[in-house]
Amino acid sequence: MYKRRSFVFGLGVLVGAGASIITEKIKQPMADMWQKIEVARRDFTVVGEQPLRERAQAKGLIYGAASSYQELAKNVDLANRFAAECGILVPVNSMKWQELRPGPKTFDFNQGDWLAKFASERGMQLRGHTLIWHKALPDWFEANVNKQNAEQVMLEHIATVAGHYAGKMQSWDVVNEAIFPANGRSDGLRRTPWLEFLGPEYIDLAFQAAAQADPQALLVYNDHRLDYDTPEMEGRRVAVLKLLEGLKSRKTPVQALGIQGHLFANEMPFKPKKLRQFLSDVASLGLKIMITELDVTDRMLPGDIAVRDRLVAGVYQDYLDVVLDEPAVIGVLNWGLSDRYTWIAGVRPRDDGMAVRPLPLDQDFQRKLAWQAIARAFDNAPSR
Repeated sequence: MYKRRSFVFGLGVLVGAGASIITEKIKQPMADMWQKIEVARRDFTVVGEQPLRERAQAKGLIYGAASSYQELAKNVDLANRFAAECGILVPVNSMKWQELRPGPKTFDFNQGDWLAKFASERGMQLRGHTLIWHKALPDWFEANVNKQNAEQVMLEHIATVAGHYAGKMQSWDVVNEAIFPANGRSDGLRRTPWLEFLGPEYIDLAFQAAAQADPQALLVYNDHRLDYDTPEMEGRRVAVLKLLEGLKSRKTPVQALGIQGHLFANEMPFKPKKLRQFLSDVASLGLKIMITELDVTDRMLPGDIAVRDRLVAGVYQDYLDVVLDEPAVIGVLNWGLSDRYTWIAGVRPRDDGMAVRPLPLDQDFQRKLAWQAIARAFDNAPSR
């Protein structure tokens, strides 16, 4: 059981460095403080060289990561490391509408099929991302989809795409990021074209269509910003739980919650008790849980790589110690495997211009302390 005190993520790495570092009021500039804790004692050592996929599998878990056709097809070194470390592959873009639907009546499965073949040949499972989302819609969508035809368009898309990969998918993100309490609705739903055209029932319709098209796949509702102890994220947790309760009460075939797990080192308060209770509440509905897009933003950390890697590893370990203690959690997936390919570089870059380091492998595909932290979390996790 996880019994450590609550920390701001990143401060957890101070354990063993001396209680005074934690308890005294820090008056010097933050950058100076981080330099002084470089020698913080925290053990990230692991036994053996087994890849993450094997360590996860030994505990009844799935480990994998997201990547793209462009990355895997053009970089043999990445492809080999990916297949060695990952038990499941998530296509980053190839199964989103924008890439998959060049026209209102046309589908392009070339990249998705290549990735499905790659996964099959390398002994990996495949995960679909995503059938319904308010982003990554093609240019033709706005001019061609309206209240009169939206249901037909959505159901046709799900039947075609999920049907094309039927029997090949471990899971589908059926609906992605439908919650946004800041929009002011009492149900917490995000105002999207699908909500505008079809009402809240679009979520039920999507899951029913996915279940019919690919009955073997685990059907997942996926969302983000559920991890920290902030009013905004508490509102999201409440709204997500309300959504899931409603779906289950209507016997809509949702089977799992995907928690994206985009984490922020040293930026927001983390309370294990809050996250643990949320995971328990989800599990009480009879749902499985997957961590679907895990990474750690390091933009507020010092430039020194040794310090930064230690703090990022601490974020991973603190988070996974909580998450993997919940029996309903069946998998952990990073949103990318190597720092060479991460969306964070473009969206959340560092102010000092240094390369970001949010993932288990560095830019040369070598294991980092983050890899070790994930490995230790799997090794210490209870068996499913």
